[in-house]
Amino acid sequence: MPYSAEISRAKPTAFCFLIDQSGSMDDPYGMDSGKRKCDAVADAVNRLIATLVLRCAKGEDVRDYFQIAVIGYGGAVRTGFGGQLAGRQFVPISEVADNPLRVETRARKEDDGTGGLIERQVRFPVWFEPMANGNTPMVAAVEEAHQIVKAWTELYPLSYPPSIINISDGEPTDGSPRPATDKLKSLGTNDGKALLFNIHLSGVAKRPVEFPDTQLGLPDEYAQMLFEISSVLPPKLRDEARREGFTTTESSRGFAFNADLRSLVQFLDIGTRTADLR
Repeated sequence: MPYSAEISRAKPTAFCFLIDQSGSMDDPYGMDSGKRKCDAVADAVNRLIATLVLRCAKGEDVRDYFQIAVIGYGGAVRTGFGGQLAGRQFVPISEVADNPLRVETRARKEDDGTGGLIERQVRFPVWFEPMANGNTPMVAAVEEAHQIVKAWTELYPLSYPPSIINISDGEPTDGSPRPATDKLKSLGTNDGKALLFNIHLSGVAKRPVEFPDTQLGLPDEYAQMLFEISSVLPPKLRDEARREGFTTTESSRGFAFNADLRSLVQFLDIGTRTADLR
């Protein structure tokens, strides 16, 4: 059965994030969040990386079940990691855990057990910085992802296939991404083809759509195109999404439109869930 390979240190899986860093990502995110799109996406990606680290933690150790790559594209295509990880492609999760750019102290509201909220200070590691500048070379970013994912699948042919998550708010400025994404999705391991997820952060005031099974209801040609190039969810991820309260069918795709911040984090989390770790 595809997408069922056991994940271990000998047979890790990989996650590659493609992050739009074009000038339009400086625009406000949603109606009431008070954040720019680039800030909201950076927070969501950093929170997810921290979650991936926790999934691999065994006692004092972080075991290398996952490898992470981050590619930013705005004006040009660049490695999204900085500091000690600058210039790296897929990085073992233990090295990611050991090398955040910094650890911030942030306030988080929690239930006080009596129906109210209390504010608690928490540590928030930062690996990925927000950026918003230039045009949107999405095709070039997908082609860069193809190169590193291809090399990864050749190293780990028996592993759970890699997942690529693309987050963007605008139309590509370097042509249609369809041919490049078709090539990317043709890569894979013995356990299945690479999975491509797309998140469209639209400025249009339309209701959010998550894991749709049709392009009907999507407001424009670009959103419809991103839906079409997204992978159909494997059964396990489809079930995970359903358990989180999303409606899914056998034709649901890894696509989200206008997701609010909570749904964005949920979508990213579901998109990175895999088979059991050993």
